[in-house]
Amino acid sequence: MITFKLNGKEVQGEEGQYILQVAEKNGVEIPTLCHHKALDPAGMCRLCMVEIFDGRKTRFVTACNYPIWEGMEVHTDTQAVQDIRRLIVELLLARCPNVPVIKELAERYGIDTPRFEKEDNDCILCGLCVRICEKVGNSAISLTGRGVEIKVDTPFHIQTDVCMACGACETICPTGCIDIQKITRHKPRPLLSEWDEKLVNRPAVYIPFPQAIPQMPVIDPDACMHINTGSCGICREACESDAIDFSQEEEIIEVDVGSIILATGYDLMNPASMKQFGYGRFPNVFTSLEFERLSNATGPTGGNILIKDENGEFTKAPKSVAILHCIGSRDVNYHEYCSRVCCMYALKYAHLIKEKVGHDTAVYDFYIDQRCFGKGYEEFYKRCQEEGTTFIRGKVAEISDRAINPEEEGKLIAIAEDTLLGERLRIPVDMVILCAAMEARRDANEVGRIFGVNRGADGFFLEEHPKLGPLNTATDGVFLAGACQSPKDIPDTVAQASGAAAKALSLSTRGKVEIPSTISWIDPDICAGCQTCIGLCAYSAIEFDERRGVSVVNEALCKGCGSCSGFCPSGAAQVKHFNKKQLFAELDGMMDAVQQVGI
Repeated sequence: MITFKLNGKEVQGEEGQYILQVAEKNGVEIPTLCHHKALDPAGMCRLCMVEIFDGRKTRFVTACNYPIWEGMEVHTDTQAVQDIRRLIVELLLARCPNVPVIKELAERYGIDTPRFEKEDNDCILCGLCVRICEKVGNSAISLTGRGVEIKVDTPFHIQTDVCMACGACETICPTGCIDIQKITRHKPRPLLSEWDEKLVNRPAVYIPFPQAIPQMPVIDPDACMHINTGSCGICREACESDAIDFSQEEEIIEVDVGSIILATGYDLMNPASMKQFGYGRFPNVFTSLEFERLSNATGPTGGNILIKDENGEFTKAPKSVAILHCIGSRDVNYHEYCSRVCCMYALKYAHLIKEKVGHDTAVYDFYIDQRCFGKGYEEFYKRCQEEGTTFIRGKVAEISDRAINPEEEGKLIAIAEDTLLGERLRIPVDMVILCAAMEARRDANEVGRIFGVNRGADGFFLEEHPKLGPLNTATDGVFLAGACQSPKDIPDTVAQASGAAAKALSLSTRGKVEIPSTISWIDPDICAGCQTCIGLCAYSAIEFDERRGVSVVNEALCKGCGSCSGFCPSGAAQVKHFNKKQLFAELDGMMDAVQQVGI
């Protein structure tokens, strides 16, 4: 270990470590824009300049790439050091006056306007992108030009095939000025974030969502450069705890359980098929879930409600917003049912826009009927009215960008009819929010087949009885919870989930399950082993015994529906208590009773 003084305090570090590493470990902040743990230090930005004393004279060195040695004295916050950093920040501000990270540094050092001639640039020439591209093994981009003409570019200023579109340069850039689509001809590997409704990109190593349990990062095998090409591996080099193992593979774990709760949720209808609303064509037409992520503090804009510019970047707040109800709901062409939650979350969005953007923001709420059915819901509706939201009864026929007057230039125009006033409207807005329908999951049919749960005409899972058994299914031990059964809001989902948990717990505490006596039975002496009954069974209750060559009924799964007995060609499949002898004996008894009454 090496002992030296850091700002007058004795500290220790390992041989080969740099001043910046030891300072960070001891809680001393040294600003830097060009340092990254995955890369060898280069001292490009010079912001990490510190003052050292070797016993005879004072020198200024870059802390990110200057190794520590025994007995040295390091000062990170002297007046001379502050003057150097202030000058560097002033130069950077003159070069990149609009870069947020430079603005923050300038504010920290009290710089309002640089003394030097201003440029209009985004790149601070830290070299991080070039160095990480070399580390990956591509060298697709480099610093080109000389003197004031130096910049980050590709050979001959054109898109290149050398770049593998890994996105490392874009991720590591402190200013966010790298656009990988301008560098490579390949499709960028970083994928769109599912959690953020594909509004922004995410890297190959990511945390699935902020509240993930356990809150640990995962590697996307489709986007990871090392898994796909064998190169890179920077994340493993940068991981101090050595927690990254590329040899891990997915595994399927089988668990024996006594009961199952299906809570698979719902899918939001994709309104792109409804061409009249412009979703997918106009960048500022959002679905309800996309707006939910925009307004959330953990979302892509940090909770700021913003609209996109011509480059697809979120830049400014909207001055007017249109909220459209029943997109795909209560519609004979899509879903005839009401999605139930749309009215209330539309009111919530109107309130959030007024609260976050400003009360002078115009919000237009186009509805068919306001269904504020829950506790405190009608009161919230009145509150939104008082806040200035304009409610228009009528469906929007089209969202257009074709302006017919100067006020509509650069706007989205909601073309609708106010059914209360009997007037046709054209309302220009900056943002449109589509309250799309809740619909059954795309894999609901497969899930229902596996668990023996039927689906209704609307595609959602069918309960045993709408009033007497809303949690049960046709399969014993399988219960429903949440929007997989029907569209419902959070309070109803929580209530149903609690009920389903209680149902499952009651089976566990009882320790045994009663099964009906009227179930199917296959006579092994008659069964020909054709296995016709196996394909007919809706509950997967029949298996084939290879040793005996006959079909066997699992009594715990069978519901006694009689499908197998009705189609069995050999007559081996029968329903207990309903075989031919029993039925004919019952008929004989009935006929005897009739004859006696007739006599």
